[in-house]
Amino acid sequence: MKKVLFAVLAVSAVFALAGCKEKKNVVINSKADLENSKADLENLSIGCQAGTTGEIYISKADLENLSIGCQAGTTGEIYIQEDLPNAKCNSFKNVIDASLSLKNGAIDAIIIDELPAKEVCKNNSDLTILDLDLVTDVYAIAVKKGNTKLLNSINKTIADMKTDGRYESLVADFMPADGKIKIPAIEAKSGNGKIIMGTNAAFPPFEYVEGSKIVGFDAAMAQYIANDYGKTLEISDMAFDGLIAALQSGSIDFIAAGMTATEERRQNVDFSEPYYESKQVVIVRK
Repeated sequence: MKKVLFAVLAVSAVFALAGCKEKKNVVINSKADLENSKADLENLSIGCQAGTTGEIYISKADLENLSIGCQAGTTGEIYIQEDLPNAKCNSFKNVIDASLSLKNGAIDAIIIDELPAKEVCKNNSDLTILDLDLVTDVYAIAVKKGNTKLLNSINKTIADMKTDGRYESLVADFMPADGKIKIPAIEAKSGNGKIIMGTNAAFPPFEYVEGSKIVGFDAAMAQYIANDYGKTLEISDMAFDGLIAALQSGSIDFIAAGMTATEERRQNVDFSEPYYESKQVVIVRK
């Protein structure tokens, strides 16, 4: 996500400093097409998941003429502000918007985590995934700085889940080989008070809306966390770029949103032990 989230860093770009040029068709079949397309880069538009390092590949060529989109509050935004001062920031709020832009030709590719990419392509037969061996992101749960009691409890729950088989069971349910997700029935134990998980429910299979409920790998894991902590779980869905601020203000108690534990974020939150690794892939039109 990353090195940050679901919301989607999108690189949309066609405006040269001298003026708008006609957009050409760009074909991407390899990693080299991303890294060595300097000659045609002003015609290249790339979408990348917020918080990932997709921008690194793009930055190898001259980006002064590009308009780069990023999710507000992510490390992608910081990267652009600090290292690409001549680039103009735009934003996509979710992968659905990014995929629509890809389908209509406004952008040429999306760099995103593998599992959400599979969901996108499953629902859009005209898109396909290129695995170009880019980079791996590590997801962790964020708590307010100094909340050692909750952090220790979360780490213990993650460790226990990996020991007793519950973790593997969630992987099988939400990341099945046949693609048929099964929502597990996890008993919600009554607790003394509530604990609020903040998320952005647009990042399947980790968090998404089904019917009137927020479900997904992170939501299921959060139920185990709440049970072990002796609290009743409540899930709050919000914009990804507002999650850390909500955590700091006390509106939520922890973040489970496919969030990458970056050094920039560690300045504002404490992270649990990693619970999932996801590689970055590229989505293109077939």
